[in-house]
Amino acid sequence: MSNPPTRIFVVDDHPLVRELLGNLLKLQPDLAVTGEAGEPAAALAAILADPPDIAVVDISLERGSGLDLIKDLRGRFPWMGIVVLSMHEEITVLERAFRAGASGYVMKRESTGQIVEAIRQVRAGRIFANPEMLAQLTARLMGRSGTDVSTPAEELSDREFEVFRRLGAGQSTREISESLGVSLKTIQTYCARIKEKLQIDDGQELARVAFRWHEDRIRRA
Repeated sequence: MSNPPTRIFVVDDHPLVRELLGNLLKLQPDLAVTGEAGEPAAALAAILADPPDIAVVDISLERGSGLDLIKDLRGRFPWMGIVVLSMHEEITVLERAFRAGASGYVMKRESTGQIVEAIRQVRAGRIFANPEMLAQLTARLMGRSGTDVSTPAEELSDREFEVFRRLGAGQSTREISESLGVSLKTIQTYCARIKEKLQIDDGQELARVAFRWHEDRIRRA
């Protein structure tokens, strides 16, 4: 008797990405898509009602935090495999994802076969990521990360990083507070902490630094 297909839930805020990924996975006889969502709240509700074997999660969601969702899923479902699908190539982001509870990391610029392989590897209990990124992460964790170029975001906590990322994408503090579902005062507190850690004097300079970081990431994607 053959094993039942691996059940997968997809979380991405772009409907086209969800559709393309869903169609790709449905072509695999050993995989089955059980649902999809564009934001963490809807994803969590659906997953609580019908837990999948694997959750595929984009870190950079329009509403809510992909990292927070990963942490929540890991706490509620320790056995669930989590694969990140992301446009971020920085080692610090890969490390954040793994620390949050992911076991697989695939960049959106990579071939479609990579996400299928990542799901199968994670389902088998293994870690999956681009070999070069894994090698850099290993060197980093062993204190030999001389080839890894640090970025401003590296000094930040996960929530501070989320605010920094959104500032770089052009969101105002009010828009960020609405997207993350927290008060404007809370976001302003995060901004103050970011400025302190990055040794930035004012909000305009913070916006410029965040924008340059965002543009550099887009160019390398």
